[in-house]
Amino acid sequence: MIEALRQSTGGRLDLPTGTIYPALHRLERARLIAGSWTVVGGRQRREYRLTAAGARALSGKRADWADFAAIVTAALAARPCSSTA
Repeated sequence: MIEALRQSTGGRLDLPTGTIYPALHRLERARLIAGSWTVVGGRQRREYRLTAAGARALSGKRADWADFAAIVTAALAARPCSSTA
């Protein structure tokens, strides 16, 4: 997962190994993701998928993030922000 983030952001998001695991465990306990073990290249790996509840939560969080990003962008540009509410 860390490698996928690194690749999809051109290396600009490069998390240290081990930093993402506490978040994955919290998401799994909240039943927002479900994990299962698989074998890849002879090694066991934990694989995660988004649950239906996780998909709903993600949709809401994406909307929250879009609003936040618009507010920060407006503040940095020193221009009024149009309300999406």
